[in-house]
Amino acid sequence: MSRQPQPYQAPDMSVLARQLKRELDGRTDKPGHVELLNILARAAGFRNYQHMRASQAAHERLAAEPSVSEPVDYRRVEAAARCFDGDGVLLRWPARTVQQQLCLWKLWSVIPAEVDLAEREVNGLLKRLNRFGDHVLLRREMVNQRLLSRPKDCSIYRRIERRPPAEALALIRGRVEADEKIPSQTLPTRGRA
Repeated sequence: MSRQPQPYQAPDMSVLARQLKRELDGRTDKPGHVELLNILARAAGFRNYQHMRASQAAHERLAAEPSVSEPVDYRRVEAAARCFDGDGVLLRWPARTVQQQLCLWKLWSVIPAEVDLAEREVNGLLKRLNRFGDHVLLRREMVNQRLLSRPKDCSIYRRIERRPPAEALALIRGRVEADEKIPSQTLPTRGRA
């Protein structure tokens, strides 16, 4: 069986060095191969090596272009994008359900994958990601749209890994090109006979 190369990236080299030193200083014996992999994964912020691989695999699946290109209505994407500022903070809650769903997907993309979050952590994240002051609405709608899961006691939240629809991917990636040629079949025809 051939070995798949596994890329490694740590957010901060100083934190990585400290974490590695702490892990290795606390040992009396030399760690084995798998133990070293787990130490490196923990130093990068994951629970263990398998958690790191699963997270990277999910990221690659979501980043891959869809094999069948769905038509994208860039007018919807543009309308949803106007609800956000340049930093990706939601300025207002849109009135239309389609735009609401697209906005929720953009917020979903910021929530860490494969990580259990306490309610206060989700609240803190959603408070930072909106300026209209209703993080509870966002949290509830994300659960209703099956973008977040939670148990009945609402103690732990977890992002549900799904492939966003094409319009949501365009919004997440910031692809709202003004000169994009939109096929006429994706545009509604009002007032035409």
